[in-house]
This record gives sequence, structure tokens and C-alpha cells, in this order.
Amino acid sequence: MADKKRILAICGSTKPDSVNKRLIQAIAALTADYFEVTVFEDIAGIPHFNPVLDNDTPPASVVHFRGLLQEAQGILICTPEYAMGVPGTLKNAIDWIVSSCSFCYKPTALITASTHGLKGHQALLETLRVIESDITDDTHMVISYVRTKVNNEAMITDAETQDKVVSVLLALKALIENKEAQAAAV
Repeated sequence: MADKKRILAICGSTKPDSVNKRLIQAIAALTADYFEVTVFEDIAGIPHFNPVLDNDTPPASVVHFRGLLQEAQGILICTPEYAMGVPGTLKNAIDWIVSSCSFCYKPTALITASTHGLKGHQALLETLRVIESDITDDTHMVISYVRTKVNNEAMITDAETQDKVVSVLLALKALIENKEAQAAAV
């Protein structure tokens, strides 16, 4: 079997037992054969974005986050929608990444899992495209009414949702493998 792909999972919720964290746990279990998932646990510890501090010596938490992004072969974002938009802590973390280009051309999957999720999903999708993440039509999805589809034991209980999630993750894996093949051909 080929080496497992290193995935950095970012949860847009800061709640300790959020449904999005459980979704990441379910994804890690579903993809254990081909992904090594590391969860970024300190999104709330990143300070408010301040362009004055985004210099040669940014805050240590930002340096750590950027390092994790650089080490990862792919990124998985699972996030709720807050007030029809992107959660502030997630948008803040992404704002710190713009100048470092840590997302540039990085294979990325986005799963917005919320009550509805469509508007927040579209806003975040646009941001990810602007910062040049490698996201395709096959590597993002919305899971509406997520609380009826992911249980407290971190299992996806809706078969159609699980099939779609697996499809998104296999598309992410293919993006990573294509990027590796392109790099090897150079």
C-alpha cells in the first residue's frame, strides 16, 4: 500500500464536542487506510489578525499553524455556518495565512456541516479560491441538518451523506496524488 497522505483537519467550531469535530473523527476512521489525519486543535488560540504583526516574527501560534499547513499534503475543513457566514475564528485563522501563501495550491476539501450551511459554505469557498487553495467541484459539500446525520459516537448515520463524504475524500486523495505525480515529472 502507498504511504498514507498527511491531512491537516481544521474545525471551524470552537465547541469542545461540536458535531464538526465528531465529523472529523468519523472521517479519520473512514479514511484510516489512506489518510493520516492531524487535527488542528488551537484555532481559538490564534490572535485577532493584525497586519502590523504579520511580519518576519508573527505570533508563535500563527507560526505553528503555518507550519502544520506546510507539512500537510492536503487540508480538510469541517465547519458550521454562523449567522449565514463563516465562523469568525476560522476566517481569522485564514486571514493569518494569506501573506504566507500556506494554502496556495494546497489540495483542499471543504465540508460545511450545519443546520443549513449554504451561505457560509459559498462565502468560505470564495475565500479559499481567492487564496488559491486547490479546491475543485468534487472536493466540497454541504451537509444540512448535520445533527440528524452524525451521532455522538462520531459516526455518520446517514448512508447517502456517508457516500458523498467518502466521494469528497477520494477526490481529495486524487488531487494529492496528481500533485505528487506532477512534482515527480518535473
